[in-house]
Amino acid sequence: MATKQTTQPIILITNDDGITAPGIRNLIEAVKGLGKLVVVAPDKPQSGMGHAITIGQPLRMNKVELFGDVEAWQTTGTPVDCVKLAVDKVLHRKPDLCLSGINHGANHSINIIYSGTMSAAMEASIESIPSIGFSLLDYRYEADFTAATFYANKIIKTVLTNKLDKHLLLNVNFPSLPMNEIKGIRVCKQAYAKYVEDFDERLDPQGKKYYWLTGEFVNFDKSKETDVWALQNKYVSVVPVQFDLTNYALKAQLEKKKLFK
Repeated sequence: MATKQTTQPIILITNDDGITAPGIRNLIEAVKGLGKLVVVAPDKPQSGMGHAITIGQPLRMNKVELFGDVEAWQTTGTPVDCVKLAVDKVLHRKPDLCLSGINHGANHSINIIYSGTMSAAMEASIESIPSIGFSLLDYRYEADFTAATFYANKIIKTVLTNKLDKHLLLNVNFPSLPMNEIKGIRVCKQAYAKYVEDFDERLDPQGKKYYWLTGEFVNFDKSKETDVWALQNKYVSVVPVQFDLTNYALKAQLEKKKLFK
């Protein structure tokens, strides 16, 4: 009797810190053995790009040998460009899963709006590709990804072994802690928090003014259900996200009051 052959899932890996960042190398290590891996990532840091795409200038892409036997391509585009190029020009099909990260720095709460890491994952979700964005609360190049790699592997295995929605989109953040200090994983909501920003005015060597964005992160949401609370209390936070930005409660109010006729 013939045995049924199983096909490995195709897993697309990208990021916004650039293809040489330690975070993406650790994400590759986290997922090795779980499927056929293909990397398509920016050739330079693209942090804070949000959901930007390249229009009006050429995109370039070339194959690189950076991760052993893992197929890898670097592009001149944004993280969202990388997902689009991967589907259309590298894979010639949709992958079974898209992973973005591991980002150097937090992408909890309001950061998701600005994050290139999460925008790449969101682009995949829009295209009916289940996706996960991973971030470590440590901006340092030499950050320790040991615990992040362990928990990323655990979360990815769970997603691959459970039939979930094709638009699955998870925002995962890891506290910057040793493995033995992390208490576990919590499914959370996005905290209402923002940056109170200021532009520091400076002078360049020619005496011309320029501005440097600074600010303080302020959390207005004291609930124990949020990603900020989870991370502050030594948990890995997992926030289910959607690209539909409709405010359904407000929509119902407007329809009921018939304000717009």
